[in-house]
Parts: sequence; structure tokens; C-alpha cells
Amino acid sequence: MTVQKITRRRFIGSVSAAAAGYAALGLHPVAKAEITGRSRKEIVSIVRIKDGNIPRAVEEAIDLLGGIKKVTHGKDRIILKPNLVIESPDCTTKLPVIKTLARLMKDAGKEVIIGEGSAAAYNFNVRDNEIFRTKNKEILDDMQQYVFDTLGYSDMAKSLHVPLINLHTGDMAEVALKNGFIDQSVRIHKSLTEVDLVCSVPIMKTHTLATVTLAMKNLIGLYPGSEYYTVRSWLHDRAAESGSPGVAYEVLDINRAVNTGLSVIDASTAMEGDGPTSGTLVDMGLIIAGTSPLATDMVGSSLMGFELNEIPALLLAHQSGMLPMVMDDIEIRGQHIDACKRNFARPTIYQWTDISSVFGAREI
Repeated sequence: MTVQKITRRRFIGSVSAAAAGYAALGLHPVAKAEITGRSRKEIVSIVRIKDGNIPRAVEEAIDLLGGIKKVTHGKDRIILKPNLVIESPDCTTKLPVIKTLARLMKDAGKEVIIGEGSAAAYNFNVRDNEIFRTKNKEILDDMQQYVFDTLGYSDMAKSLHVPLINLHTGDMAEVALKNGFIDQSVRIHKSLTEVDLVCSVPIMKTHTLATVTLAMKNLIGLYPGSEYYTVRSWLHDRAAESGSPGVAYEVLDINRAVNTGLSVIDASTAMEGDGPTSGTLVDMGLIIAGTSPLATDMVGSSLMGFELNEIPALLLAHQSGMLPMVMDDIEIRGQHIDACKRNFARPTIYQWTDISSVFGAREI
């Protein structure tokens, strides 16, 4: 395989025979069924954005799930996790989506914070079109502040009186994992262990490492750079050694480590082709929401024209016994999938081992 030149707008990665089925996944020997026994259908809402009114679409998507009080019942402290992979607004979660969710939650009496650990930013760990790995606290702090400032998150957080947290640095906590795929524990920012709910708010994109990046994949941004380096290079190295298909091990481990729940996919403008940063923008004009990250991702992937067996993380989740297993186990409210579906241009798929020597290999 020929490795393409990496620029600051190209993040490339690995996937291994995702569509070949469960047998081709090289599953971790301790991946046992984790059936929860739930018989009810998971609910996912699909809402069209009308007249460019993103806030109203977000509100409608939440209302279709039963309203903000229902979907956050018993959850008093909530962290909103957008996808701010780099400093470009083209490939990151739009401000109105996060702002609306924060406002709804605060109005419902919830304590809300916004947290992120971005992958990279130009002049920090990206220099002269080369991406470096770093655990340097000063670089990580300055980089994350720059991303927050550039994308308007700093001003928005101040206006809402909502704290922003750099998940790369600060006090860390070790969380034990039952049947972890990479390790039996993970180190994450302490704040993530002190909230009742992690609300994943990704932008809909394809991904040359994971095939798609939606609610579950978005949580890779919870792995702190001070522990796993920027672009999570150390983590991906270890996962590749364990046989992780398309970062599925990394995705499943972090989703097990935190209290996941409500997920809201920003599909106002999506990205197809070589995402997560170098693809082509497409106008989807949708907001998708659900209280199960897996169900929400199944619907999101289907809206993008993918079969579920094309997505390594979804295959591994189902092999591990996570529910729902099939689309028939999901109740879809609002728009129908067939009325909104678009067949996204597929990403170029790379093996991590093919590009790891040049992708975040050098340290600063």
C-alpha cells in the first residue's frame, strides 16, 4: 500500500476487513456477551432542519425522545462532548447544536460542562505539514485553548456561564474495565468520573481510520493526550498490536469507561469521502438524537448509506452482546431513514501499521 502525504487536513488510519463479518474481526478472547436483558425498543429521532434553524431542530429531536427532562432524568451533572478534532469549522460540531443542548439542560436544572481533547492544531503539534505526537502539558493546554477560541466555543461558554474543560491535562483518574480490549483499565480526566452523563455530540463524517465517526467514535477524544499522546498515537499503536479492527477496540473501551447516554449527531453539514478532515462537505440538513449511542450510530450509519457490517466498531459492539442488535429493534421517530438517506462517498481505508511510522511518529 502506498502511503499518501499527510497534511494538517488529512487524518488517516486503519480498518481491517470490516465487511468480512464477525469471523474476520480477530475478536479479543475475553469479548463475551454483555446482554442487558432490555426488551423495549431504543428510540432514535431524525429531524429535518427547516429554514436553517438548527436550534429548533435540536429541540424537536429531543422532544421526540420525550423531552429534556425525560432523557436526563436522574442525571444532574452532564458533560457535553463535541467533535473538535482540529481548529476548522468545516469538520467540527456546530456551535448552535452545543449551545442549544447546554441551554436546554441548564433550563432543566442540570449542571453542564463542555469538554474536549482535540487531536491536533496547526503550529502546535502540526508543523510544516507534519503531525507530531506530544504529551507536553504546555503544548496541550495552549493547543486546546486555541481550538476553543478559534471555533467560538470560548465566547459561547462565557455567555452561557458553562465551564470548558481541556480533557488532555489536569487531574486524572484510573477506571477499571471489565474485559477491556486493550488493557484492563483506562486513565481519563477526573471530571469524567464525576458526571452522571457523557452526552456525545459529533458531526456526521466518514473516517479513513474507522469508516464513520459518530457518537461512539467521538468519545476517543476522551483519551487524554498527557497519557496517550496527541492523535492518540500510543493508544493506536497498542491497539494495533492487539489486532484492533478500524479502532474498534479503542472505541469500545472508552465507551465502557464512562456513563454514556444521550447522543445528538450534528448532520446539518456532513462530510463524505476522506474524512475526518479532508473529505467533501455535503448538506444533510438533519439532527439525529437517541439515548443509546449504539442505536444512534446504527441509524446514523444507515442514513449515510452504510451497511452495519461495514463499521468495525458496530460489528464488535454486536459481537460483544451490546443492544440493539438489528435495526428492527430501534423505533425511529420523525423522518424515515429512506426519505433522508444519502449514499456517502466511501473513505480511503488505511492500515495503521502502514502509516504509523510517519503519522505522529516523531515526538515534540
